[in-house]
Amino acid sequence: MRADLALIGFGNVARRFARLLEERCDWLSLDYDVDCRVVGISTGAHGAVFDGTGLDAVALAGTRESGGSLRDVGLPQAADSFEVIRRLAQSDAPVKVLIETTTLDISAGQPAIDHVRAALQAGCHTVTANKGPAAFAYEELSALAADRGCSFLFEGAVMDGVPIFNLVRETLPAVQITGFRGIINSTTNHILSALEDGESFDVALERMQALGIAEADPSLDVDGWDAAAKTAALANVLMRARMTPQAVDREGIGAGTARLAMAAKARGRRVRLVASARTTPDGVVTSVRPVELPDTDLLAGMRGMANTLVLQTDLLGEIAICQLSGSLTQTAYALLSDLITICRRQRPVLHGAAPGRTP
Repeated sequence: MRADLALIGFGNVARRFARLLEERCDWLSLDYDVDCRVVGISTGAHGAVFDGTGLDAVALAGTRESGGSLRDVGLPQAADSFEVIRRLAQSDAPVKVLIETTTLDISAGQPAIDHVRAALQAGCHTVTANKGPAAFAYEELSALAADRGCSFLFEGAVMDGVPIFNLVRETLPAVQITGFRGIINSTTNHILSALEDGESFDVALERMQALGIAEADPSLDVDGWDAAAKTAALANVLMRARMTPQAVDREGIGAGTARLAMAAKARGRRVRLVASARTTPDGVVTSVRPVELPDTDLLAGMRGMANTLVLQTDLLGEIAICQLSGSLTQTAYALLSDLITICRRQRPVLHGAAPGRTP
């Protein structure tokens, strides 16, 4: 089964995904009968290319990392991301997938929402690591995907490759999520851990930028906006909240947080940036803010780039899932995982099996 892919956004995560596709191509072929082919790539400022016979995405990743532009690689050019999407939709591949990894726009979730909408309307499945589509337009886009018979997946939007959304969707049928609390921003958790160790705020933040973990605009991390967007996405998907990041009660961290972190440590406690949601008679209430926690709290023990989410349920009590480290590979893996989910969903259709009988 051939899957044609278009990469909209070609930053750190997308380039790692391109390499991961090559590293796992034998696995995809042998275990899932999938032959993936990147046919389009679009960047924000360095051009867009499309070739229906396939592109060497790994070589193009190297071109970008060495400072080159897609405009200068001698390949067929595309006007913009939407032309890449239109041409992807015209492919004769059995599976056509948009991989969307543009930078988060905290004001309205654009242009990621328009990219996802255009792909779904054209009959292409979509995978995104951008939090904007689920945080601002989950209900609209999921309804459009269902109407077009397409998948709209975004596991990489929260906690990288840890299967938060898959966990609930695939393994917790008839369970109601009544709330959650967790640490869902690696950059701020690393900074808070470093502050406890006596390191400076700026040095800890610079390290996360150098690793490519911090957002392109690091104020999205330290001001709590990244966590707010993830909180809105989680609440919308898991609790049907119909909210945006602006509705999250938000407080970030700053250089002054060092005093709070050190004072808490002296008392045997820890400060963590905690995202939470709970169901009330008036709807879902959400927040992101620094919280002083006792050492016995699971979240207090999460240091460095560790993330944790504790789901509160009506039937199973609390369920915790932890990621003890973070990296570009883990975020790129989330894209790969969603891609495999799409291909597995398509196999019964392609092989003539009865609807709903996915392997």
